[in-house]
Amino acid sequence: MNTKYLKWLSYASCFVMFLATLGGSVVTKTESGLGCGNDWPLCYGKFVPAHTLASMIEYSHRAVSGAAGLFSLAAFVAFWLYRKNRKDLQLYSLLALIFVMVQAVMGAMAVIYPTSSAVMALHFGFSLIAFASSIMLVLGVRQEERGQAGAASQAHAPAARVSKAFRNLTWLATGYTYIVVYIGAYVSHTDSAGGCSGWPLCNGQLVPGLSGGEGIAFIHRVAAALLLVVIATVGHFAFRKHPGLPEIRKLGVAATLLVIIQVFTGATIVLTLNNYHVYLFASLAHIIVLAALFGVLCYLSVRTWQLSRTAEVQAPPAGKAV
Repeated sequence: MNTKYLKWLSYASCFVMFLATLGGSVVTKTESGLGCGNDWPLCYGKFVPAHTLASMIEYSHRAVSGAAGLFSLAAFVAFWLYRKNRKDLQLYSLLALIFVMVQAVMGAMAVIYPTSSAVMALHFGFSLIAFASSIMLVLGVRQEERGQAGAASQAHAPAARVSKAFRNLTWLATGYTYIVVYIGAYVSHTDSAGGCSGWPLCNGQLVPGLSGGEGIAFIHRVAAALLLVVIATVGHFAFRKHPGLPEIRKLGVAATLLVIIQVFTGATIVLTLNNYHVYLFASLAHIIVLAALFGVLCYLSVRTWQLSRTAEVQAPPAGKAV
């Protein structure tokens, strides 16, 4: 199959996955999780739900999630049939399919059975992995397309390399980002967003009490501040130490800009708690930026791993001249 068709299939899959991830956040923020009662896949026993806002939000999310599953399945089949030589693209499509199914099952279980806030936070985490996998698939296809276009000019160019230290730093940043994502989701599902009023101080204190919603919200703030430092460090080394790898430099800059925007959207959430419509908009913007950040970091993690392996393979045997 032509790369162009696979590219557009990956775009479509990513877009629908984005809508599913965003829809899950809308369900949470509008408290529409039980908009269809405890019925699944029907809504109060009907195929067409009642015309209430909560039921329409919940049922629309179910429909989009189902479409995300179908697109993921189509992408998985297409890449496994027509890109047998690209194990990375096959892996991205497989991960997207697996995690969109896992989050769908968890969402169904949350409707049918009472579910704790900790488990619901995991539900969002799995949907984020599915979306990040679809972003990685898009970026991988674009990288393949650029590679084909520039193959002739790069035929005799020396291979650029990534150090193990930078690779490990990127992996650490990506893993830590997921932890911060989980804490943020836990804040939402425990209704702890109002635990800390004001910003950057929490209830007018540098270090407030660490119990209840106040403690949960404050821990998330500290974790997010540390995340800013970690991602900025990754962006610095990506840009300054890899002049021969424009892709790595762009990914590092993108991650840094996204984490800065994420901090500001997080602050906006806190400052607009008493204005529901602005708060909802800020919360969804926060989720969108965070999803994009995690996807970029996941892809950067894969690329640094690939380029560090290139360095190992091309390293000369010990004792021989370079």
